[in-house]
Amino acid sequence: MKVEQIYTGCLAEAAYYIESNGEVAIIDPLRDPQPYLEKLSDNGDKLKYVFETHFHADFVSGHIDLAKATGAKIVFGPTAKPSYDIIEAADNQEFKVGNITIRVMHTPGHTLESTTYLLLDEEGKMNSIFSGDTLFIGDVGRPDLAVKSDLTKEDLAGMMYESIHNKILPLPNDLIVYPGHGAGSSCGKNLSSETTDTLGNQKAINYALDVKLSKADFVKELTTGILPPPQYFPKNAMMNMHGYESFEEVKDKALKSFDAKTFRSVAESTEALVLDTRHQSKFMESHIPGSIFIGIDGNFAPWVGALITDIHQPILIVADEGRAEEIVTRLSRVGYDKTIGFLEGGLESWKDAGLETDSMPTISSEGFEKMYTDELIVLDVRKPGEFEAEHLETAESIPLDFINSNMEKIDSSKNYYAHCAGGYRSVIFGSILKSRGLHNLTNIEGGYKELSETSIPKTSFVCPSEKK
Repeated sequence: MKVEQIYTGCLAEAAYYIESNGEVAIIDPLRDPQPYLEKLSDNGDKLKYVFETHFHADFVSGHIDLAKATGAKIVFGPTAKPSYDIIEAADNQEFKVGNITIRVMHTPGHTLESTTYLLLDEEGKMNSIFSGDTLFIGDVGRPDLAVKSDLTKEDLAGMMYESIHNKILPLPNDLIVYPGHGAGSSCGKNLSSETTDTLGNQKAINYALDVKLSKADFVKELTTGILPPPQYFPKNAMMNMHGYESFEEVKDKALKSFDAKTFRSVAESTEALVLDTRHQSKFMESHIPGSIFIGIDGNFAPWVGALITDIHQPILIVADEGRAEEIVTRLSRVGYDKTIGFLEGGLESWKDAGLETDSMPTISSEGFEKMYTDELIVLDVRKPGEFEAEHLETAESIPLDFINSNMEKIDSSKNYYAHCAGGYRSVIFGSILKSRGLHNLTNIEGGYKELSETSIPKTSFVCPSEKK
């Protein structure tokens, strides 16, 4: 028996490849089926089942393409009713994979169909659980993402309590917990950076597994302090429920290269969004006017999903040489399937064609310290929790996550200085303003990491447990 966790850091997502005697089950695969198909081929294995823990909201699963390519059966837990053929398993139903058994445990709470899969080894001994978004390391899944449900988040949190207490807590302490996500995911509040643990240790340290916590207190804890989900979540969940265009078809349409003048013409005729995916330093130095920056080497796909509100928006890509296919793949993972091409030769070809470029004003933290007065308007675009922990005394919080609902706070007659934690998010923020005709923002390089070392007045950090 072999269990391999396939972890994708930019989405903080874990898929699983489980093999026994040449037969394989894959749990929660990402959109592109090719890496899994190559692994099957290289190992001489046969895919028997693709298990889905629930209708994912934060990414588009590869279960449909993978099943079509291999003849494997797709398995969901109870109550799942997608628009394609599946095995809708009953609670406690068992599936044989080689010499091992995978048992279905219906654990609603994150969503109604959420299911945990219990792995029994060749001897029939409980070995591990694949808990999806039911149980994370350090947390449990948020209860406000169910699609097509009239239930409140409090209703679902109550279901989560019952699932934890009736299904998870009675299991042996030595079981390995394999969750669906790690730190950085928006599917929970306090996910650990660890991606596996023993159930016994989670019983000891995970607040949600505290047997002394009443159901009422559990529901209150789980439903307090949840930020609104990214706007693309329900759209991805519906794609996972109703199906989607094959990844190969998406890729074929997207990987068209255009010379600079054709690129400009296509952008104008289709009203495509020009997405610049290079490093932020390159974007600040020079970029196509009106383009949006979201760098491929940051948390690219989640930021695309959070900020580009139309999932059907035509997209044209500006990228470093050789990275267009990677970008198309990562866009498709969050359901952005309408890429229509990329700029051949990158921005240099645009410059060589004599076409206009723009730049973004920037200043170092040291330079900002020298010119600082409390009359300067500083925008802190980090998440609310980061801002609350510590910030420049005069800074105003406008989180990048919620820029679209805060545009009325930006006055085109005033000058702004923006920063995030390290310099990635503030450039995204500035690029969005520039694309909307607001050019009065200067980016502070190095973000709060470097600003915190200056003499500019800051709030003091207060541990949450010390707040009254």
